[in-house]
Amino acid sequence: MRSRNTGLPMDRINYQHLFYFWMVAKHGSITAACDRLHLAQPTISGQLAVFEQAVGSKLFRKEGRKLVLTETGRAVFHYADEIFALGREMTHMLKGRTTERGMRLNIGVSDAMPKLIAYRLIAPILQWTEPTQIQCVEDKTERLLTEIGLHSIDMMLADVPATPASGMRVFNHFLGETKVALFAAPALAARYRQDFPRCLNGAPFLLPTHNTALRRSLDQWFDSRQISPVIQAEVEDSALLKTFGAAGVGLFFSSQAVAGEIQRQYGTEMLGLADGVLERFYAITAQRRLKHPLVSAILAHAQQGLFGLLDRPDGSRSLS
Repeated sequence: MRSRNTGLPMDRINYQHLFYFWMVAKHGSITAACDRLHLAQPTISGQLAVFEQAVGSKLFRKEGRKLVLTETGRAVFHYADEIFALGREMTHMLKGRTTERGMRLNIGVSDAMPKLIAYRLIAPILQWTEPTQIQCVEDKTERLLTEIGLHSIDMMLADVPATPASGMRVFNHFLGETKVALFAAPALAARYRQDFPRCLNGAPFLLPTHNTALRRSLDQWFDSRQISPVIQAEVEDSALLKTFGAAGVGLFFSSQAVAGEIQRQYGTEMLGLADGVLERFYAITAQRRLKHPLVSAILAHAQQGLFGLLDRPDGSRSLS
């Protein structure tokens, strides 16, 4: 596919050919791409050859039975990745802006995220002047990051930022931080209120599981104060942990920012603060520059002092 006048590669890309190339590169072989696209192998092979001719350079080389991208192939794949990611964003945006139902926002909530905090973050957009549809899904952080990469959700709320090790191209937006307090049902609170926190040695505790940022901070807090807790249960879901706590099973920690709601909703009392322990919260999105108005509204509300925040931690950042 060369210009008849110059013999040079055409300036206008055939995006169908680019898509076939991208699928082969992404899935590692023509056979795998054919399975995904439900096309015959000669179709993909032929279109790939035409695309290489138009580009004017080989995009793959064979290493044994495997196809490996050439230097030009890696460069083209990088651009193709950007192009089709933008296409998915556009499709997702258009689906989310239906004229009858208004704007739609799909939010993922990490299972380690305190639900009262998640509600407080989402609540402002429930009063949005335009019609909106909000969908919230709760899942493991790793699975939600995958959903962001697939543009199945617009934003994820989490208690830890995404790291490069996740392998996903996402962006962290710092929302705020809050101190951590200790709560208990009234009978337990009366027993452990005096001489806090030394009285906590040997007390029954309900703790988050080891895979959470809060648990790691609490373990350090116990060690630094030479407190040996009796762990009654380790509970991953923050709402279930509070339900156990309300039943008097053990003492439990949660965000000071929602202390009033915890005491009213669960009938518990606050004993004191775990000095030096902080919970930090992040919104994670697929875009550095936020385009969804509802996502922008959530971040703006949080960053205006939702938690009565301390200074931002070193290295954290808010992107707009």
